[in-house]
Amino acid sequence: MGIPPRLVATDIDGTLLADDRTLSARTAAVLERITAQGTPVVLVTGRPIRWLQLVYDQLPTPLPAICANGAVVYDPAADEVLRADPLAPEHLAEVARRLRAAVPDVSFAVEIVDSRQMRHEAHYPLRWDADHDAIRAVESPEELLSAPAVKLLARAGEQDPDAFVELVAGALQGLAEATHSSYSGLVEISAAGVTKAAGLAWYAERLGMSEQDVLAFGDMPNDLPMLTWAGRAVAVANAHPAVLAIADEVTGANTEDGVAAYLEKVFGAG
Repeated sequence: MGIPPRLVATDIDGTLLADDRTLSARTAAVLERITAQGTPVVLVTGRPIRWLQLVYDQLPTPLPAICANGAVVYDPAADEVLRADPLAPEHLAEVARRLRAAVPDVSFAVEIVDSRQMRHEAHYPLRWDADHDAIRAVESPEELLSAPAVKLLARAGEQDPDAFVELVAGALQGLAEATHSSYSGLVEISAAGVTKAAGLAWYAERLGMSEQDVLAFGDMPNDLPMLTWAGRAVAVANAHPAVLAIADEVTGANTEDGVAAYLEKVFGAG
């Protein structure tokens, strides 16, 4: 295993959580133990701040989080956003213009207020967080694009996710970052240069650490920048083929406590 890492970074969905979004007692215990022993753990997710409570309710102590694919760095102890890197309204408008031209039936949602709130077009299909108090439909396209957004979400019916993200990225031509972490054709768009790697690099530097100090876990294409950047990259067995292809090692699946099993090998079992 070499020198133990100084910082552990892990994706949440499909990596740390089981498919029913539960965190096992084994995983919670190992995260708590290595944190207590002095190795910080940070969650690195595409999810918004408002969704973190589901995870925090299953942890003895809430963990810091890099949300919205790197756009937001969040300290739960102080309920404070340490850093945010949103798309400006003028960039949002240009991204939307390009995508409406390339994908005529596209629909949008935006994560605003550092991802504490979501706004969406009336025909945008809500999936996992419908009916949330912080989520509402907008009256017009102009309203949707009027505030800085840490993430723009694009859907166009059921799509092959890899092909759709390639189409979106081609339309954006470097204006913004496009990635995905779904099997249903949802593309996640961030400001240019904003990735999980960029958010994690900023956080690591704040702790006086470099990429060589970081052990990272992930499962989907939005994890690729982080896994490529980190000193040690571990994919769970259920990961996307692109993630399995670049990982240094593969651990058990998310349904098999793969992250916990790997951490027990590195830090010792409790």
